[in-house]
Amino acid sequence: MDDGSATSNGGGGDGGWSMRPMDAEQLRECGHRMVDFIADYYKSIETFPVLSQVQPGYLKELLPDSAPNRPDTLDALFDDIREKIVPGVTHWQSPNYFAYYPSNSSTAGFLGEMLSAAFNIVGFSWITSPAATELEVIVLDWFAKMLKLPSQFLSSALGGGVIQGTASEAVLVVLLAARDRTLKKQGKKSLEKLVVYTSDQTHSALQKACQIAGIFPENFRVVKADCSNNYAVAPEAVSEAISVDLSSGLIPFFICATVGTTSSSAVDPLHKLGKIAQAHDMWFHIDAAYAGSACICPEYRHHLDGVEEADSFNMNAHKWFLTNFDCSLLWVKDRSHLIEALSTNPEFLKNKASQANSVVDFKDWQIPLGRRFRSLKLWMVLRLYGVENLQSYIRKHIQLAKHFEQLVLSDSRFEVVTPRNFSLVCFRLVPPTSEEDDGRKLNYGLMDTANSSGKIFISHTVLSGKFVLRFAVGAPLTEEQHVDAAWKLLQDEATKLLRSV
Repeated sequence: MDDGSATSNGGGGDGGWSMRPMDAEQLRECGHRMVDFIADYYKSIETFPVLSQVQPGYLKELLPDSAPNRPDTLDALFDDIREKIVPGVTHWQSPNYFAYYPSNSSTAGFLGEMLSAAFNIVGFSWITSPAATELEVIVLDWFAKMLKLPSQFLSSALGGGVIQGTASEAVLVVLLAARDRTLKKQGKKSLEKLVVYTSDQTHSALQKACQIAGIFPENFRVVKADCSNNYAVAPEAVSEAISVDLSSGLIPFFICATVGTTSSSAVDPLHKLGKIAQAHDMWFHIDAAYAGSACICPEYRHHLDGVEEADSFNMNAHKWFLTNFDCSLLWVKDRSHLIEALSTNPEFLKNKASQANSVVDFKDWQIPLGRRFRSLKLWMVLRLYGVENLQSYIRKHIQLAKHFEQLVLSDSRFEVVTPRNFSLVCFRLVPPTSEEDDGRKLNYGLMDTANSSGKIFISHTVLSGKFVLRFAVGAPLTEEQHVDAAWKLLQDEATKLLRSV
């Protein structure tokens, strides 16, 4: 990676960085060099091991134990980035990255991040930067219309959208809103009776949210998913759990469904779960962090059928929508519940617009006070790529996942564990009948060997007791050649492992 210049020091008169924290010309010179460095990184990204191969504590041996008293040069810093930081980076934007779920970057998203960093606002209320609040409202309405969400989720109705940092924050704030709405009806002393219902495939973020919100651990109901229905939760099992709790004097108040579970990209039956929630006056939240992006395509929109029953809906634009981390989109059907649970009004924040209730103050829709101008990057992604191109981008990844699924099915040594949904394939190397651990050691060995090669990075899960490999297509640079190369590597390593069994 070339940083564009071997001689410039960013304007330092004595060879170090000069103390001009926000000088336009220094920014222009050094900014150009950083952009060149980043562009060269992307051009050469396939030369690096996808999964960092360093050992824990490696960086402490390479950096001083205290900060420098005198300024350093930009050249020295670039050298350290190349030699010390990059080896400790796992390259999420590599075309050979197939682990977890994607975390997309793009030129448009990157430009939005640059501009957000340039303005560097702290947009907790409308008055702190009206454009930040109003653009967020507009862009979230655009996106709601792209997903064909019910009109109640639009800012022109009682609901609206807000950008959170992550889906973990989104589920926490709606859980708090649901908790306070219920306690308002049942009395504050009812906290110990509140019960949450979810699938054993739901993201662990919900459990953490319950811990933070004071929900008693024994009132966190994990309903086993239906393996015969691709690991979607069975609504009958949820209803049964609710009936048992009602008979015990408990108060069911929150159901979380998922569109695209973490382990296998399962889709829960939204309509039936929503009706259950409605019958018991419960809050119904939908987590579509990963698969929500796919639902801008008409052929995948049916996965959101039933969203009209939801009180809140969340998806991550920073996963599969070319919008740099972090950008988690949350819509609520009635914003008053969120605001009542999270608002504060100290004297030092009072202003004419807020006091007149004529504006949105997003500080009251989130946990922290401060917030970044995140809507800029999403706006730029939508403006510079357009919906049609973004739909094609999603379709391409799903097609590549279908291709990988067919490759797996063509080799009798492997099996697809659950039918592919979206761009995730769950598969494994079938163990010899003599293996006592049902292939756990064998498949862990295959994953570890492949990842240690530096050529690809995949991750795993456990489904019905089976250790399963996950192949998630979604990196912006991934093409069919990368999928084919990954499969050949997995086949070759499988051959070696089976010989040694």
